[in-house]
Amino acid sequence: MASSKKLVDVETDDESPHKWCVSLGEEVFKRFFSQASPIVVKVFGDGSLFSPMLFGKFFDPSDAFPLWEFESDIFLSHLRSTGQSTVDWSQTDEGYMLKAEIPGSGKNDNIEVHVDNGKVVEISGQWKQQRDSKANEWKCGQWWEYGYVRRLEMPEDADWKHIEAHIYSDIFLEIKIPKCDVA
Repeated sequence: MASSKKLVDVETDDESPHKWCVSLGEEVFKRFFSQASPIVVKVFGDGSLFSPMLFGKFFDPSDAFPLWEFESDIFLSHLRSTGQSTVDWSQTDEGYMLKAEIPGSGKNDNIEVHVDNGKVVEISGQWKQQRDSKANEWKCGQWWEYGYVRRLEMPEDADWKHIEAHIYSDIFLEIKIPKCDVA
């Protein structure tokens, strides 16, 4: 059976259209996660790109992380040995690749990929709809109760104007970032 492939628009405006107004602290996350439903465990659990614990210690996913400075085989070995990792990244001579399972129950029509000032790629989406609210207000409060985010620093040689993002089978995100041509 062939998997469906859908192009995701990558916004490359000069500034992020929103800022994450509230930082996710470690104690707040622990309290939130201790009362977690199965969907919250899928969104923020071990091995998810959006887990604050993905990198071995607590790291707020709304802060930019220098992902491509690390090799995924080494960095995620503790998760891969138990089959928990749903994310991978790599670098070739041509560019950078990020592959991740998007949390939720499929039909990820609300996934957003944004490049902030050519320096940070931001991946976000909602896993739970807010009631009586405007669409983007979830990002200004306790966003982890409604959505997910991961902000990643771009490598210096990244050609951010030519990023491509696709969703496969409604649950797998693939982002390709070419390297700049060096003359």
